[in-house]
Amino acid sequence: MASVLIVDDAELFREALRAAFMQEGFEVVGVAADAMTGIDMTREHEPNLVMLDLLMPGMSGLEVVGTIIKTSPKTRVVLLTASESAEDLLAAVKAGASGYVTKDTPLPRLVAGMNDVLAGGAAVSPAMGGKLFAALRDMLRHHGSTSTRTPELTGRELEILSMVGEGMTSKEIGNKLYISENTVRNHVRNILDKLGMSSRFEAVNWAYREGLIDGH
Repeated sequence: MASVLIVDDAELFREALRAAFMQEGFEVVGVAADAMTGIDMTREHEPNLVMLDLLMPGMSGLEVVGTIIKTSPKTRVVLLTASESAEDLLAAVKAGASGYVTKDTPLPRLVAGMNDVLAGGAAVSPAMGGKLFAALRDMLRHHGSTSTRTPELTGRELEILSMVGEGMTSKEIGNKLYISENTVRNHVRNILDKLGMSSRFEAVNWAYREGLIDGH
């Protein structure tokens, strides 16, 4: 059973999230209303996953991500937010977050995203997929292309990578392609191995830069 810590200053939201995740079979080791309590509870419980509000009084979620990762290196952090800003999304990725999910995400999709994160993947709300591509495009135009990698990905791997870039979960990709969720995750793992990369975000960035998939 995966252990989860919820850190959000909105009491109604965090309690609703706790109830929902307990119902889905997660072990909720605690809830916190502020960043420092969340950090202390992470140190105490070392949960598999921390669901962290982006905007909190005193210390932003972006600042907390790095501290949590240093405190408990095996813990994955997913930011929960009302912000659909591409800048916030990129800042979350740079900080080391494994996901960026808007608070209006339906529970089934949220749970599927968290399972992807726990399996070593990432979670991005569908609304943010296009913005992620646009932000990466702008970064690449500014910095230029310096890629020297030319690995060969199969057509199916490129298809899956494109769907990842659109913010689809492994379950959604599997349903669309009529393959199992585990098969999707195996494809993603093979892609990362071929590219010598550690995250889906980095792989999507590379594929866009190389012109192998289209931004939206």
